[in-house]
Amino acid sequence: MNFQFELIEDKIEFFEAGDLKTLQKKIESQIEVNRAILLGVHSVSHQMHVNENGQTYFTAVVHFKKK
Repeated sequence: MNFQFELIEDKIEFFEAGDLKTLQKKIESQIEVNRAILLGVHSVSHQMHVNENGQTYFTAVVHFKKK
């Protein structure tokens, strides 16, 4: 039996939430998970949208890269 391990070098994840605090908590939680597999944050991009009812909607894209 032969095992081969390949490390993930790049990973892009998408997040969404109804408020900024929730979005931040989701991202911070995933940073800890990815740190365990030796990935660090390379870049973050985020946007906010306000719908016709005045409700805000936040999204983010986080690019993780091998340390």
